[in-house]
Amino acid sequence: MSRSLFGKGFFRYLLARLQKRSKLSAVRASTIHATAKVEPGSQVVGSNMSKHSFCGYDCVLLNTDIGKFCSIADHVYVGGSKHPIHFVSTSPVFLSHRDSVKAKFAHHDFYEMPRTNIGHDVWIGFGARIRAGVNVGHGAVIGMGAVVTRDVAPYTVVAGNPAKKISQRFSNETIEKLLKSAWWDYSDKKLYQFGPFFNNPEVFLNQLEKN
Repeated sequence: MSRSLFGKGFFRYLLARLQKRSKLSAVRASTIHATAKVEPGSQVVGSNMSKHSFCGYDCVLLNTDIGKFCSIADHVYVGGSKHPIHFVSTSPVFLSHRDSVKAKFAHHDFYEMPRTNIGHDVWIGFGARIRAGVNVGHGAVIGMGAVVTRDVAPYTVVAGNPAKKISQRFSNETIEKLLKSAWWDYSDKKLYQFGPFFNNPEVFLNQLEKN
């Protein structure tokens, strides 16, 4: 039993974990709440992450506002800039702003990076891609590997490429009540009070009505 627990496989796993955590995260021109977490290897640029949210390893978050209590898995890409598909070429060598390429054959003004908005309590699965400018509603779930090109309604589960609605987490009535509750804005004291009921939305909402 001890061999299987502390054998070569265990130490390889431990080494892999240490290597993973040894990478640095790159956070620039962004605001990360003190209770939020950006794991190593992730790039966060021009973005805001609210309290109790986190993004996993090797994510890229560009020009994105992330709400409270969001769970973002590894290898998630959100946001980015657009290229001028109505020009002769989409290459930045013809654009005025600085880019990865050094050559400049013209200096046309074109720089569009729409802001992407991720609501509160959103769960984004491993390897998902969310196009710049998309709005993801509160409580939504983005499936693993999904490619999101359109807005996602609150408490909707989407998956696939392109992402499509798979289901709705709750009934319309429950969704309306949860949105009205705005529990993500509760104080820590109130979260401790109602947290024990979070495993049952109906009980949670009933408790709210009593208080």
